[in-house]
Amino acid sequence: MDKQNKKLFFITLICSIVFSSIVAGAVGFWAGSLSQKTDELNLLQDRNIVKVNEESDIVSVVEKASPAVVSIIITKNLPKIEEYYFNPFGNDDFFNRFFGDDFFNFGIPQYRQNGTEEREIGGGTGFIITSDGYIVTNKHVVADEEAEYTVMMNDESKYDAEVVARDPTTDFAVLKIEGKDFPTIELGDSDEIKVGQTVIAIGNALGEFRNTVSVGVISGLSRSITASSFGFGSEHLVGVIQTDASINHGNSGGPLLNLAGQVIGINTAIAQDAQNIGFAIPINEVKNSIESVKEYGEIIRPWLGVRYIMINKSIAESNKLDVDYGALIIRGEEKTDLAVIPGSPADKVGLVENDIILEVNGEKIDQDYPLMKAIAKFKPGDEITLKVLHKGEEKEVKVKLEELKE
Repeated sequence: MDKQNKKLFFITLICSIVFSSIVAGAVGFWAGSLSQKTDELNLLQDRNIVKVNEESDIVSVVEKASPAVVSIIITKNLPKIEEYYFNPFGNDDFFNRFFGDDFFNFGIPQYRQNGTEEREIGGGTGFIITSDGYIVTNKHVVADEEAEYTVMMNDESKYDAEVVARDPTTDFAVLKIEGKDFPTIELGDSDEIKVGQTVIAIGNALGEFRNTVSVGVISGLSRSITASSFGFGSEHLVGVIQTDASINHGNSGGPLLNLAGQVIGINTAIAQDAQNIGFAIPINEVKNSIESVKEYGEIIRPWLGVRYIMINKSIAESNKLDVDYGALIIRGEEKTDLAVIPGSPADKVGLVENDIILEVNGEKIDQDYPLMKAIAKFKPGDEITLKVLHKGEEKEVKVKLEELKE
């Protein structure tokens, strides 16, 4: 092969290699782009599937739960006031001669009671937990012992309701309506809930819009709040669930549901100066009370018999305490408010003022798990073990709880 042919051969070979590289690179880039687009498409499809599935779950939960969510109508006999007019000058001929008969059309408006009339004064929400008509709601919804309560079902049928029990320690109450085969809601496990999980609130929003549905997430756990109700004072609630699902006036007493359609909380309060911050009582905290009402017709609470404050770092530092957690047994503001109630279970095992209860059955007592919440898990007659800090030394005592008497 001569030089010219060799040169042509090498040029052709080099061009072929370069061309092949270019083609291969283009094909590889195209294939990579196609693969990336396929992955993005698959991811988008997965997200859409998740979204569709979640929306489907929410619709299913609402359809399943709504028949058991009821509106509670509060009515009361109130004075019926009527307006009348009073003429301070009376019907005197002297004034008739000078001012004419029209003068006596003048009158000062006055008001007087003319009997009584039944009026609707408020409303709330509840949910049916047994087919024979037991209904859970908030205590503040049914706090007025002189009022009458009517339950309106989802189909607008109405039933007279009796307040069976009001919990003396939490914002919880139970009503009863007569009948059978009522729709019910299953109770879930509030100890298993996680921050960020989806929740659904159903209630009688603003006392007007029945079975209003709102969806959100659990924003926080173990919150402490002071809830107030007009005319019935305030109440300090600990260990409540925080959610951004809209909870409006009238939603009180309604269920907070998980995506399995189970009740994990009782909607109880809203933050007045914020948007989309609501609170619910964990359902596990009232399960014992519910069973007590079904079995005995009243709420039977366990009782230890101490007054206390929960210790935090600030209290520990200011009082030079050895620990920054636990329940410090301390007397109240009045001289009669003893730290340990005479004859109580705590008194019987020798607990005294300034003792600090550190643990109940091995569980640490702190701001997230206060003593009241720990004791509420048990029943009267249960024996529990307390770890107590007494004069700088830890000890364990066994206490048999008794029934709380109001």
